[in-house]
Amino acid sequence: MNSHEQAVRSIKAVMYVYAECVDLARFDELGELFAHGVLTSTSSADPDDGMSGDDVAAFYAATNKVHDDGTLRTRHVASNVMVDVAEDGQTATARSYFAVHQGTDTLALQPIVAGRYEDDFSLVDGQWRFARRMVIVDQIGDMREHLTFDLSEGDVRYTDHVESG
Repeated sequence: MNSHEQAVRSIKAVMYVYAECVDLARFDELGELFAHGVLTSTSSADPDDGMSGDDVAAFYAATNKVHDDGTLRTRHVASNVMVDVAEDGQTATARSYFAVHQGTDTLALQPIVAGRYEDDFSLVDGQWRFARRMVIVDQIGDMREHLTFDLSEGDVRYTDHVESG
């Protein structure tokens, strides 16, 4: 496998670990994925302003409903992943689709939200890391068992959900 193929494989792994961390409510690990980057969304009050590291972990912990089994009872599925590694092999961009399915004791298994990710990556100490992830929500279904706020209202602010320390 050449270095370009290895980079693409490693970048996809980072993308999939993101989904796993969210689904399994491993919010501290999720925050670590953004230790060198930012997470933002078109649903944010200011999409150009993102969260990093511990702020990502705190926001997800405050806004995602963890169920009795210790998970969100979701499956984040990424598809149509397209990765473009820069010629210097130090940065990359990626685009993908996502669909989140959820099933709980009170919600039949169903898709609850779908959209796209637009990602920037950088090579940090030999490891591919998120530099920026933009979450673009295109379709919203029944989210009552997933989030503590109404995503369809938009203008999401970190400070509305996490107390400043």
